[in-house]
Amino acid sequence: MNTLPPPDPLLLPVRDPRARHLVLDYADMHGLIADLVLPSDASMYVMSAMETSRELIRHSYYRYEFATVAVTHSLFALEHVLAERLGTNEPLHVLIERATDAGLITAGLAVELDRSRLLRDKLTQGAESSAALRPLRAVEMVRAVFDAVSLLLHPASVAEATAADVGGAQPEGGLAGLWEAHLRALFPDGFRGVDFDGVDLVLLDADVAGLVQRELKNGLDDSGIAYLWNCIAALDKIVPLINEEYCASYFARLRTMAQVAAAPYIPTAI
Repeated sequence: MNTLPPPDPLLLPVRDPRARHLVLDYADMHGLIADLVLPSDASMYVMSAMETSRELIRHSYYRYEFATVAVTHSLFALEHVLAERLGTNEPLHVLIERATDAGLITAGLAVELDRSRLLRDKLTQGAESSAALRPLRAVEMVRAVFDAVSLLLHPASVAEATAADVGGAQPEGGLAGLWEAHLRALFPDGFRGVDFDGVDLVLLDADVAGLVQRELKNGLDDSGIAYLWNCIAALDKIVPLINEEYCASYFARLRTMAQVAAAPYIPTAI
């Protein structure tokens, strides 16, 4: 006679309480990763790593730490594609630098990729935990890897590459869509009146916004184009210096919007 107690019924996963403000239910996680599209002509190894990264973000609804793991796992695909494209096996930070110098990826995209690489190193050293990232931030970082892999497999023109800089590929609606999203975003709390390396964040935000509005209405004249490129240069300088997550992502998106606005003028701006 079996005297052991009956086994517990199968326990269904429950939402991680830290994800309670993320989405209403698990089905809504699909919307967060919908634009993380796998490149159809990548190797099976790269496809597997990228798909696993995407699904880890989806399942961070149940286990918050999966978001951070998704970013570090995506670097397997990035490192593999970089090494194959460049024909050399070197540390990831060197591969990113080489790809940037060769014009295979943009400088802004390289900054975001290096953030992921630094996070991986900190996890290895025990300086960060697997709960380091919110899922929304993880989506942005994994999207940068997806964009980089796409550029490496399908080299784009300069204008196309610039439009696909940090923050991901240009969304449906182009510059107008980016502008609408920017209007909905809150300026980073606690950063009014703050400057990085002599660049006032509020003024830079306002300058880019004004130039984008002019581009959407009537297009930019020569002085506006030059001013916009000065703003992009300022953003390239300050984004790597910002160590607060939301503020860094806010100004990375601002830079993407500025670069998309400037992309039509690249041939005459060089």
